[in-house]
Amino acid sequence: MSKMLSKMLEEIRQQPAAIERTLRSALPEARKLRRRCEEKRPQLVVLAARGTSDNAALFGRYLIEIATGIPVSLAAPSVSTLYGSSLSLAHAMAVGISQSGESTDTNLVIERAREAGAFTIGITNEARSALAGIPDQAFLVRAGKEKSVAATKTYTGQLLVLYLIAWALGAPFQVEDLQRIADSAAAALKLEDAIRLRAERYRFMERALVVARGLNYANAFEFALKLKETCYVMAEGFSGADLLHGPIAMVESSFPAFLFAPSGVTWPGQRELLGKLAQLKADTMTVTDRGNREAARHGNSLMIPAKLPDLYTPIPYIVPAQLFAACLAEIKGLDPDRPRTLSKITRTL
Repeated sequence: MSKMLSKMLEEIRQQPAAIERTLRSALPEARKLRRRCEEKRPQLVVLAARGTSDNAALFGRYLIEIATGIPVSLAAPSVSTLYGSSLSLAHAMAVGISQSGESTDTNLVIERAREAGAFTIGITNEARSALAGIPDQAFLVRAGKEKSVAATKTYTGQLLVLYLIAWALGAPFQVEDLQRIADSAAAALKLEDAIRLRAERYRFMERALVVARGLNYANAFEFALKLKETCYVMAEGFSGADLLHGPIAMVESSFPAFLFAPSGVTWPGQRELLGKLAQLKADTMTVTDRGNREAARHGNSLMIPAKLPDLYTPIPYIVPAQLFAACLAEIKGLDPDRPRTLSKITRTL
């Protein structure tokens, strides 16, 4: 147990309760949105965000396209903020995602989208923020005040709201299925002691790659971001397919590689990649669950003590990654709550 508990670690542990609060709070808004979408279904969804919220948006793209068939675009804010271009969004839904709700460029994208005829939505943890007031409809993440600069509980809260938005757009899953996600996150927290022990071996890690596909692809970027901002590790997130198209050339003996390995359609590719990494003698670690016991046979693994359908793995799967980053920062003698040169609110154009 840590002698000085970081705010980051405290907030990671708060996630099951935060997820439950967010679901209760956001469900009435989701039902309202569902009624609207039944009357006027958008033909396109545009997601605008930065940083960790941008990784949540990447998850939203996969989820909405997989579950509803509606095309999703990740906004390039500079198209509006720097180039001043106007987009035709009369039949679109535009969603801004920001923990603080004060991301200048994200908010401007939503303002411009509304002017262009889009139905606009904001997802934020701050009820009094600009993003809560700009769009046609706001969803609040009920994570409580996030004091660590490294976002954790707001990220999982954003993912949960994106599940609800997908449901409102017609995704074929039930609200009851989402109610079990908090329990899955709680199960993932049981790995904390094992993760602390595993993190010791990576004390001197300076570079790494993180690999996933499909619904967990966003988690590869989010895990890499947490390693960069809290542990100062040069970590890069990749799709397993993209990795094989060139970047795997940088892998050598003992190169750290972290993989998200749920069961389902992405597992055969991840299994093949694990085999290739084993041939290269890379130092691999997988995040998986009891639904994919085969993954545990491929080197070092963190197995969440629950059997999870692929569709509902992204929230519980990021929890061990967050714990790993928080523990590794401590082992390296770093303060994950105050990464150098960073602040909680970042404003860019």
